[in-house]
Amino acid sequence: MVALGDRENLFIGIDGGGSKCRASILDSDNRVLGTGVSGPANPLQGYAQAIGSIVHSAMLSLSDAGLPPEMLGELVAGVGLAGVNMPNLYNEMDAWAHPFKQMFLTTDQHSACLGAHRGGDGAVIIVGTGSCGYASINGEARFLGGHGFPHGDKGSGAWMGMEAVKYLFLALDGLTEDSRLKDELLSVLESADAQQVFECIAGKPSSYYARLAVPVVEYAEAGDPVALAIVRDGASYISDLANKLFEMNAPRLSLIGGVAPRLMQWMAPQVVERVAEALDPPEFGCIYFARQCVAEAANGSNSAIEGDEKALFG
Repeated sequence: MVALGDRENLFIGIDGGGSKCRASILDSDNRVLGTGVSGPANPLQGYAQAIGSIVHSAMLSLSDAGLPPEMLGELVAGVGLAGVNMPNLYNEMDAWAHPFKQMFLTTDQHSACLGAHRGGDGAVIIVGTGSCGYASINGEARFLGGHGFPHGDKGSGAWMGMEAVKYLFLALDGLTEDSRLKDELLSVLESADAQQVFECIAGKPSSYYARLAVPVVEYAEAGDPVALAIVRDGASYISDLANKLFEMNAPRLSLIGGVAPRLMQWMAPQVVERVAEALDPPEFGCIYFARQCVAEAANGSNSAIEGDEKALFG
């Protein structure tokens, strides 16, 4: 239970992606008071779902901290979301009549980078439901990839799942080799033929395909040639992203996201040797951003927000 005197200026960091939304409340010494995890929060997949997941994760973190629900309106929120590198989605989310005391919005790439390098210069590659690279060096930001599912996000969980489904259709039509992955995918999808597979996956979001990455990685680790080809192709792309970020003289590079640790075994060894452990998680980076915005506003400056918008939209 948090004492009443410690409640003033509590910050909450909320990291929202294509599969889940994680919120953490920190005190002034960066001690975690409470954490909550809810569903997807990429507004590209739906505005209502995104704001619902944000609020739900925040309420869960309050409960975990032993704080009453009405404290939601006293929290200063830093929110890093996938998808808001698109101006229309950023503007839509920024205009939300949120329930917090204050809310400062940025991209999940920016907040992840702030967390990984504890506010310092560096680069990150996010490999989760989607994938992207981001660097912040000497006040300049650079994005790589992150073009969205299904057109981009190579190496990500959603991409692996989509590649697996493409293979499955070819195998069911007798146009490519059978594999153990084929039988596993049919079992996971509870399907017996191509028509049933199509009915099962039709209209599904990226988070659905990301779940199919689990058997792909597991069967790759077991030596299945089809699964190995998928993960090696994805790992090669992530290695290329890393090399491009190193060319920008990023002092540190961290890989984050649920898929990242499983994919590293297939990445280029010279890249893996240079990967540094993230110092703090993305939701901490959200709080670092919010604190910077609050401090600069108190000094009559909005450079943190203006700098973030410049990085987003030029």
